[in-house]
Amino acid sequence: MTADTVRWGILATGGIAGAFTADLIDLPDAEVVAVASRSEASARTFAERFGIPRAYGDWDALARDEDIDVVYVATPHTAHRTAAGLCLAAGRNVLCEKPFTLNVREAAELVALAREHGRFLMEAMWMYCNPLVRRLKSLVDDGAIGEVRSVQADFGLAGPFPPSHRLRNPELGGGALLDLGVYPVSFAQLLLGEPSDVAARAVLSEEGVDLQTGAVLSWESGALGSVHCSIVGGTATSASVTGSQGRIDIPHGFFFPDRFVLHRDGRDPEEFTADPADGPRNSLRHEAAEVMRALRAGETESPLVPLDGTLAVMRTLDAIRDRVGVRYPGETPDEDLTAELTPA
Repeated sequence: MTADTVRWGILATGGIAGAFTADLIDLPDAEVVAVASRSEASARTFAERFGIPRAYGDWDALARDEDIDVVYVATPHTAHRTAAGLCLAAGRNVLCEKPFTLNVREAAELVALAREHGRFLMEAMWMYCNPLVRRLKSLVDDGAIGEVRSVQADFGLAGPFPPSHRLRNPELGGGALLDLGVYPVSFAQLLLGEPSDVAARAVLSEEGVDLQTGAVLSWESGALGSVHCSIVGGTATSASVTGSQGRIDIPHGFFFPDRFVLHRDGRDPEEFTADPADGPRNSLRHEAAEVMRALRAGETESPLVPLDGTLAVMRTLDAIRDRVGVRYPGETPDEDLTAELTPA
């Protein structure tokens, strides 16, 4: 890494890898130097598409490439533990897609590995790096709506997805919760921290994954969170934060909003809109920029997406899965998904 350029490796060649790489190459201080896939043909096709100089047909070669400063892991989440762990053990810094891993046990193993090797590690929770979401959090933290009483958020896709689709495939960690529910849960915990208790219900598919899940999160402060996710119905992807002195509403796309409205008791509503100078709302470049900022500062984790926060979200997701009865291949029947929550 130089003072001007951070060199990236891309691990996997699917849709999210392409979207991230397209945004990354627009950053003047980022350089994509290599890509890896389990298929050399796929890696070469991806490399040609984005003008990447090196393409590897196995993950280990990318992990051992010492010209790479940081690897973006974009595999299905069932492979995150293996892929990110391989890179960390080889001395690479890592940005790993969400959900961070399949469960909190795997997440804790990655965090321990990063800390053992002194490497940077961050979950690619782009919502936390979004400028407008950061503005919303700042308002809440500064008491703009008083003490937070409740948070509501939803994320649903209409589908229908056939049983063969990855979202229905237990072998790939399918279901609404890990793919979509991670956003509402992360939004609630961004504002309130880890809940003290979780209640949940779900509709399961024949394959044993959740088609839709609703959860009520509760905090010792008395705050409640209502989160919902679905792969059988398109929702508004809205969110609302209610406090003792007002409310903030995000009408749609809460994880990459174009606007939100602040309602304060006794005042006219205030609308906050995304700054066009920040780029497209769906850009992933803000999380990439945060990784590069942290690396230049010599940090091993980001204050915007701290590892303890990622572990806390994984504990909540595990607790929800325990309540609704979803387990994945490789998780033993007696594996503890009920690790005690650590209230904020």
